[in-house]
Amino acid sequence: MYIVDPRALSSLSEGLPESGPVPCSAAGPVTPAPSSGQLPSGLGPFAYSLTLPAAPPSAGVARAAIRTTLDAHGLTSLLFPAVLLVSELVVAATHFTPSPDIYVSLRYREEACAADVDPPGPGTLRLIAYDGHPPHTSPHLGALCDARRRTALRVLAAVVEACHGTWGFGASPEPGGGTRTWATISNSGPAATW
Repeated sequence: MYIVDPRALSSLSEGLPESGPVPCSAAGPVTPAPSSGQLPSGLGPFAYSLTLPAAPPSAGVARAAIRTTLDAHGLTSLLFPAVLLVSELVVAATHFTPSPDIYVSLRYREEACAADVDPPGPGTLRLIAYDGHPPHTSPHLGALCDARRRTALRVLAAVVEACHGTWGFGASPEPGGGTRTWATISNSGPAATW
């Protein structure tokens, strides 16, 4: 069972309206005005990864990393859902892993609308959390564990559904094994109301 600290929720919703529609995405990314010392912004594809301790404070570190990364790349329209998603992924990974670390990956890829279109079409943000939880050898235990994980990720599922994205989990194809949990959201499409 997860207990949500209201102070954590208020920091996630900073700068958002009290009620009304909360955009999952916008028609296009917002590029911040360049300033000295700022990372170069742009929409090109990118990939970042973090290895974090399997501990509760790691969710805050992951949220800060996502905010900084999306802001630096001008993808501020994805900030609210991405911060919620990475938080849910990290909390679940730290809850289920028997290992001392978890691994988080953030990737943005542009979708090709047409070869001669400038700028390129909207892109997809993919967040992945890897934890050390091995697959169960017993099908019965595996089904129970999968049900527990789905229940733990119900907020993630609701955010992904509202943003017309996809999510899932399964055995990790990485050499270390464990479980991979992922969520994707698009940088285009209609805004959702919560």
